[in-house]
Amino acid sequence: QVQLVESGGGSVQAGGSLRLSCATSGFPVSTKCMGWFRQVPGKEREGVSAIDNGGATIYSDFVKGRFSISRDNAKNTLYLQMNSLKPEDTGMYYCAIRSYVGNCDSGSGSILEWMFNYWGLGTQVTVSS
Repeated sequence: QVQLVESGGGSVQAGGSLRLSCATSGFPVSTKCMGWFRQVPGKEREGVSAIDNGGATIYSDFVKGRFSISRDNAKNTLYLQMNSLKPEDTGMYYCAIRSYVGNCDSGSGSILEWMFNYWGLGTQVTVSS
């Protein structure tokens, strides 16, 4: 079966950094778009960043200049380096695979849930003031 396991979350102070990892198995992720989302209880899950099969990246406006997405295909692992963290970055972070295509196009330039088919269970990130 397809598995995605996020790790690297935790509690940090504003301005700090975390690196999230998403270890995958059971699917050939090297040829697919992969992404990161985050969610706060009571709110809709929102796209954070995505990376296509060629390494091209997309970032939401609220993380541009602070976060960096990358992938290590040899390890079947997706990463999200988060710098200059803000309290509003707090949430559960999920990684996801777009199983059917390598590009991360949505038609609108946004990172949207419907683009992705496989999801991890998330890792909690808490940023305090």
